[in-house]
Amino acid sequence: MPLTLRPYRPATDSAFLLDWITGPTELLTWSGPSFSWPLDEAQLAAYATEPDRHTWTAVASDTGRPVGHISLRRHPDTPGARLGRVLLAPDARGRGLGEALLTLAVERAFGELGLPELDLGVYAHNTPAVRLYERVGFRTHRVIPDVEQVDGVWWTALQMRLPAPEAAQ
Repeated sequence: MPLTLRPYRPATDSAFLLDWITGPTELLTWSGPSFSWPLDEAQLAAYATEPDRHTWTAVASDTGRPVGHISLRRHPDTPGARLGRVLLAPDARGRGLGEALLTLAVERAFGELGLPELDLGVYAHNTPAVRLYERVGFRTHRVIPDVEQVDGVWWTALQMRLPAPEAAQ
């Protein structure tokens, strides 16, 4: 199922995100402490209008059905940007679509937007996400222990980076 990215439309696409994020731990895993539980349309609408943020919905090319979400926000003090809020519909997981989604966003970042590098943050215990980011070329450049405590367990964050192909040579 090939994917395409289209701009995120809060009025219609928020419903998908609200269905896909089913609890406070899943929300924290997806977005860090940026949102509060319960997630709602007002929070998602505000997020979509943040300055320097690009938000996209991944749709199945054959059906037009939303199957994922991703965003990118330019850094105010550096030329790079932060990739984040990567999410696939539960029924779309485990089929290679995460890599397709990430590849499309990276191509936009380095192509259309001309960015020199991308950063992202991921919790270390989110092994499938860490492996996905590594497959696309991201490398850990910083480990931040004990950033969030969930049910008495401290979570460690990894900060990962991917330079633009020209910058990597």
